[in-house]
Amino acid sequence: MAVGAPGWWLGQHFGEEIERGRGKRRMSLAKMIDLRSDTVTRPTAKMRAAMAAAEVGDDVYQEDPTVNRLEARAAEAFGREAALFVPTGSMGNQVAIRLHTEHGHEVICEAKAHVLDWEMGMTAAFAGCTLRTVAAERGILTWEQVRAAIFKDVHFHASTGLICIENTHNMAGGTVMPVATAREICDGAHALGLPVHLDGARIFNAATALGVGVRELTDGFDTVMFCLSKGLGAPVGSMLVGSAAAMERARHFRKALGGGMRQAGVLAAAGLIALDEMPARLGEDHANAWLLAEAIAEYDVAEIDLETVQTNIVIFKLKTGGDAAAFCAALKERGVLASGISQRAVRFVTHFDVSKGDCEWAAAVAGEVLEGWG
Repeated sequence: MAVGAPGWWLGQHFGEEIERGRGKRRMSLAKMIDLRSDTVTRPTAKMRAAMAAAEVGDDVYQEDPTVNRLEARAAEAFGREAALFVPTGSMGNQVAIRLHTEHGHEVICEAKAHVLDWEMGMTAAFAGCTLRTVAAERGILTWEQVRAAIFKDVHFHASTGLICIENTHNMAGGTVMPVATAREICDGAHALGLPVHLDGARIFNAATALGVGVRELTDGFDTVMFCLSKGLGAPVGSMLVGSAAAMERARHFRKALGGGMRQAGVLAAAGLIALDEMPARLGEDHANAWLLAEAIAEYDVAEIDLETVQTNIVIFKLKTGGDAAAFCAALKERGVLASGISQRAVRFVTHFDVSKGDCEWAAAVAGEVLEGWG
């Protein structure tokens, strides 16, 4: 095998032998290149040391000093009065929805929003609300679209209680909502007396892509949820930020969902490092995602909109065969993990635990599978 060929690189990179049989590459790998999600990252050595040494207390009594520091730091970073540490982003979103609405309200969101597709119907189960969906180009809602979906002060239709925006938009391929668009939605909603919540699970990726700070990017939103456990690399946790009164009330809803944690400082210690140190490196993940996207775009059997590849997510569809699960299984045989997110759609997500070299190899493997597809 020639030096520089993909198989040679993998052998050098992982110290594994590559067997060839019937023209198909088969590998026994000590390490898989995991591109399923940025939630798979493992805590850094510095995070682990901080977790081991964390000063703790009972956070239900608000007596965990490390959690208190994390909440204060998050509030400061986003220019808000207060913050609340929650175990997951889904919990943060659902606490916010419950906080802003009454039973029987509608919540406006984009048609492929995380709160709709990936949060187990909890908007109905916990908040007693339905979701009014609006399909937007590349997942980016405009005020004109939102305004057309609002029902207010009518006796024959469920009233709009909240507008929920997602930035970056996961299922649209990690697309970013511009600052001006977000502000127009917030200003328009507030003029009608409606609150706006931001599902900002990957808001630091959006800020990196736009070259602005998260405070500027989220200005005007009544509440913001962001994840520590995705691109920022912490093992567990998300934050909800807003006014002091809102966060005090949100604390009750967190407890109702079983999110009242005790000595949670062991988790918050990693979150502090994630918040302070990890945003600066997100551009590397974006560059690696673009590397993968460009490689995928070379194959006619894949449909990919390169305009959506703005952060660390790459989504493409298979033109022929239409079996994303089978495609992901073929990648796995060759040492690459990806997600099938629909019958035909495949998703790659880059993150701290995959290097540029890993992504180059994953691109070569994906190309090999695509070349023989259909």
